[in-house]
Amino acid sequence: MDMQALVIAAHGSHLNPDASTPTYAHADTIRETGAFDEVREAFWKEEPHFREVIRTLESDEVFVVPLFISEGYFTEQVIPRELRLGGWEPDKWESDGTSASQVTLEAEDVGKTIHYCGPVGTHDAMTDVIVQRAESVTDDPDVGEGFGLAVVGHGTERNENSAKAIEYHTERIRKRDRFDEVKAVFMDEEPEVDDVTEFFESDDIVVVPLFIADGYHTQEDIPEDMGLTEDYRLGWDVPAEVDGHRIWYAGAVGTEGLMADVLLERAADAGAELGDAIDRVRQITSPANGADGDASRHSQAGD
Repeated sequence: MDMQALVIAAHGSHLNPDASTPTYAHADTIRETGAFDEVREAFWKEEPHFREVIRTLESDEVFVVPLFISEGYFTEQVIPRELRLGGWEPDKWESDGTSASQVTLEAEDVGKTIHYCGPVGTHDAMTDVIVQRAESVTDDPDVGEGFGLAVVGHGTERNENSAKAIEYHTERIRKRDRFDEVKAVFMDEEPEVDDVTEFFESDDIVVVPLFIADGYHTQEDIPEDMGLTEDYRLGWDVPAEVDGHRIWYAGAVGTEGLMADVLLERAADAGAELGDAIDRVRQITSPANGADGDASRHSQAGD
């Protein structure tokens, strides 16, 4: 069998040291399974950069999975351009905005086969990560009855597909009939996360932002906008009392350990030979096994 590599393509940040933390954590989880001969992190705003990463691999078969929430500028333009993927066109995904799966291309200058996958955020397995995030923040594997669940997105000002990804998972969770109420809310459009308590009758509301890493939006804007704290630097309680409700604020979904599963599922859909790696990752990251499930190095502010 040819050697196979996984490249996790993430945004990174010059400003926020926590931006790349989940990427490295999920890569480590996947390395532990031994499913790939090589696992590499690559970033737009940090080293190692997208541009170099494929040229540092020995493997002939490379699976590139974007650690992004939605299809858009990064998945359709930046990553393929920087990786120098010959013959790439966004139409090859034949996507409606949430259905991109994979396309096989050549990195011609190095003679490698590149399986370029859709982003993690639109994969069906992401629904389970959102639910597990709710379990982690409440410390209750059966959380649901008596609870509302708010899934927070950025909003459509930057990318219409971003709201599609949020709505897609919100609808999938709603159909499970696990939570009393499930709603999509946004930072930049109606219904706004600032008014989250107005959209729920449930006393308890779990709020899960569909963001890859904890940063300015999830650690400053959203907690203050929801009224969890007047100053994010002082932290907040989990749960926090707001307008007669208890708000369980979960922080970025991408820090949940089970995200490693979604990366593997994307590669498997593109033909990667993974053996029992997916089952092992689900076991490793299960809260039932005592895993805290959180791939961020710092505890929730206010904990």
